[in-house]
Amino acid sequence: QVPLVESGGGSVQAGASLKLSCLASRDTSSGYSMAWFRQAPGKEREGVATTLISEVTGINVALRDSVKGRFTVSHDNAKNTLYLQMSSLRAEDTAMYYCATGPYGGCASPDFVDSWGQGTQVTVSS
Repeated sequence: QVPLVESGGGSVQAGASLKLSCLASRDTSSGYSMAWFRQAPGKEREGVATTLISEVTGINVALRDSVKGRFTVSHDNAKNTLYLQMSSLRAEDTAMYYCATGPYGGCASPDFVDSWGQGTQVTVSS
């Protein structure tokens, strides 16, 4: 288990922005994955952004279609922190957002994740 600490959630109006952070206390000597998932009440957990991170190739990011053009992901190697910048938020983005980590390629599905953060709530009112 890798300790993950999320922050940055909140309640905002539609169209606003929020930035989530996830500090990962993990070994970074080899490639690994980090991701953001979200789960709305009564719905399954879904992937929002998945990353592949390595010292050789840097970071590769895959975003779900519904957030492309609105959400961006970045990673600070020195701080071992993953960020999710969310802009033009919509009511349908309302959910508990979870940070996750796993082996390289291991965050493609919630089933392959090694560790989960505690979650941070994002509420968007229209």
